[in-house]
Amino acid sequence: MSAEPRATQLWIAVDVGEAINPNGVVNQIEGGAIQAVSWALKEAVTFTRAEVTSASWESYPILRFSEVPAVSVEIVSRPELPPLGAGEAAQGPTAAALANAVHAALGVRVRQMPITGDRIIAAME
Repeated sequence: MSAEPRATQLWIAVDVGEAINPNGVVNQIEGGAIQAVSWALKEAVTFTRAEVTSASWESYPILRFSEVPAVSVEIVSRPELPPLGAGEAAQGPTAAALANAVHAALGVRVRQMPITGDRIIAAME
């Protein structure tokens, strides 16, 4: 397949309780979401029966700078609550949102990552 799914824009709302360093929270969530887009749409170790064939950054499928979506992060203001962490808060929800976007657009569920054009077509069959 020549066309692969792509994320062009992410809108994220995050509740971390009291945000002690809002800029740090935004940066953490933005970075985690971009990493999750790469995991969900591109990354996979490839191999033959004898060896790993994606053993370098040249051969490993990973999101390139030209593919990074625009990211908007909104922090839910909750200063009355204790601070939580923002370290890995974006990965799971981002991957799920991408899978749900495919379902909303095409009516099929792709249940294996990465979500590729070939896997979308297989889910349609």
